Amino acid sequence: MKAMILNKVSSLKENNSPLELVNIPIPQPKNNEVLIKISVCGVCHTELDEIEGRTSPMKFPVVPGHQVVGTIIKVGLRSSKFDVGDRVGVAWIFSACGQCKFCMAGNENLCDHFLATGRDVNGGYAEYMTVPEKYAYSIPEFFTDSEAAPLLCAGAIGYRSIQLAQLKDGDRLGLTGFGASAHLVLKMVRHRYRNTKVFVFARKEQERIFAIELGAVWSGDITDKSPEKLDCIIDTTPVWKPVVEALGNLEKGGRLIINAIRKEVTDKEYLQHLSYKDHLWLEKEIKSVANVTGKDVVDFLELAAKASIKPNIQEYPLEEANKALLELKEQKIRGAKVLKII
Repeated sequence: MKAMILNKVSSLKENNSPLELVNIPIPQPKNNEVLIKISVCGVCHTELDEIEGRTSPMKFPVVPGHQVVGTIIKVGLRSSKFDVGDRVGVAWIFSACGQCKFCMAGNENLCDHFLATGRDVNGGYAEYMTVPEKYAYSIPEFFTDSEAAPLLCAGAIGYRSIQLAQLKDGDRLGLTGFGASAHLVLKMVRHRYRNTKVFVFARKEQERIFAIELGAVWSGDITDKSPEKLDCIIDTTPVWKPVVEALGNLEKGGRLIINAIRKEVTDKEYLQHLSYKDHLWLEKEIKSVANVTGKDVVDFLELAAKASIKPNIQEYPLEEANKALLELKEQKIRGAKVLKII
């Protein structure tokens, strides 16, 4: 099968083609697993973190990709959740132990034995992949394959961020950064929290214009002060500067949710500008998002179908995965990027 593989950590500034197109054997499903013929796979900023070495240690070579949609063509022994021909999706969570206190409480995203799709095991930048049936999800008929792919991470992680923010209807919400996840958060909020005003902070003018088109009441640069203090802010950027700036825009008792697997360490010197009085005082809170649970994915897919929430997408053939990643690195974004495998 065709697959784009990552053989080593490298900087996209020095190597704009870090993934190699190869032919590798088609995997076979083990007990309780299914084999998926992949049609599309979303492109996520986490792939940049993997390529540039900001995630947990990885075993190379590996096939990236964790927003996978395809059709089951084979089931392993003791697999009964799906039938051959079913359309399913795979998200960032590939598996967890199922027995620790976090798994038992429904927080398998915190499990010490959490395995990530496309990082710890081969993912969706390929024609086929296997996954435990527990962590494959039915895709509502409302979505095309390409529309469904970004929902599995960008959408689900955005959904989890809203839950962690404890957003209430009428609260003032800020979104720092406006890529795949943030634009879906804005669509969710417009549906579920009709009296909530959304303020967007983004570096690029086209992103700020896009935010207004989708219903934001105001948009400005990362360093701008919002016209009103905000009850919650969700940060989806890869760097530290927007975090510090966001804290300065929070209302007393406000909550900042950092929706990112990693931050780029080259920007950490900006933390020197962190002031207790200006940024943290008066009971402001900071909470990070750690992956997603299976329930997040299921609940968000159901919500997105009912609310007719579809992502704005840009499509690329599998062979242009490096191009899509480089554009993501250069912040050439309008919605979510998706690779078409077949």
